[in-house]
Amino acid sequence: MKDTRTTNILLLIIVISLVFYLLQTLSFIFIPLVLAMFIALLFLPLMRWFNKKSIPKFVSIPVVVLIIAGVFRVGGVLIQLSSNEILEANGSFFEKAETKIVDLIILIENYFGVVRVEGDSLMNHYLQGNNLAGKIGPSLDFVGDVISMSLMTLFFAILLLAGSINVEKLLNSTIFKQKHASVKTFRKIEKDIITFVKVKFIISLFTGIGFGLACVFFDVSFPIFWGLLAFLLNFIQMIGSIVSIALLALFALVEIDVMSTLLFFVITITGVQVVLGSVLEPIFMGKTFSINVITILVMLMFWGFIWGIPGLILSIPITVIVKIILDQFPKYQVISSLMSGKDS
Repeated sequence: MKDTRTTNILLLIIVISLVFYLLQTLSFIFIPLVLAMFIALLFLPLMRWFNKKSIPKFVSIPVVVLIIAGVFRVGGVLIQLSSNEILEANGSFFEKAETKIVDLIILIENYFGVVRVEGDSLMNHYLQGNNLAGKIGPSLDFVGDVISMSLMTLFFAILLLAGSINVEKLLNSTIFKQKHASVKTFRKIEKDIITFVKVKFIISLFTGIGFGLACVFFDVSFPIFWGLLAFLLNFIQMIGSIVSIALLALFALVEIDVMSTLLFFVITITGVQVVLGSVLEPIFMGKTFSINVITILVMLMFWGFIWGIPGLILSIPITVIVKIILDQFPKYQVISSLMSGKDS
């Protein structure tokens, strides 16, 4: 009996390891599929409304696709505006930025005792071996990957909305074995994910607006770019807010000469993040986001390791779904309680 249990545990470890290996190896399929699932969940209430009004799917699905395309169009316009903002910057700004960066690097070198070859410039020393041609290839590959992944996500989303891939039936046949339990869990997942995405979008939007306005008020260049970056990074739980503050603070160091003004600027953008992300977001999330900090950090590291940046963005919604499913089984209540930080 003991040997059988040991064998089962070893087999379970092997299966879990194989699943994680496949998730990483076939990320080009799983990332668009998971993204499409969340997009489909957002539009399922609208699809049910269309169904109640007896509107056929060959009409309702193109309407949803047009809505998604409109969102991407707005995003494209914002990216274009931020790009034009950077391209239209005068040469004096970049000269000033280069001077500040050089001074900062020299200060760091002196602190750590780094010695360069006499007569060797900073650019040659730190960018030795780098050339523009070597960077164009990877950049084009990245753009190609983004386009192909976006098209695959749209394809999977259409299949999910059309009912070709029925997640509710999949839950019923694989996990719950009971229609009532699978329907109840699926509706709970749908409700919580919609709440999560709506709140995250609104909080990220106001964070981006706050960063942009702070840049305008303190006369920091590229407010649209920094607002857009803060909006996007805010979708990465915890880490994104820290990165956006750090990047903008370093950039402001170039333009703001008075240290007291720079300090007030950093306090302002930090205050925006704290008020929106640490105070208002948990209030609006409510029970939807009852996951403790340790679980969040572990999931961020885990999915970030497997799927990179998309994994960082998707880690928390995936964790929410896993927790909802575990809540339906009494024998897994201990794990669910540990994830939420509550006493079991």
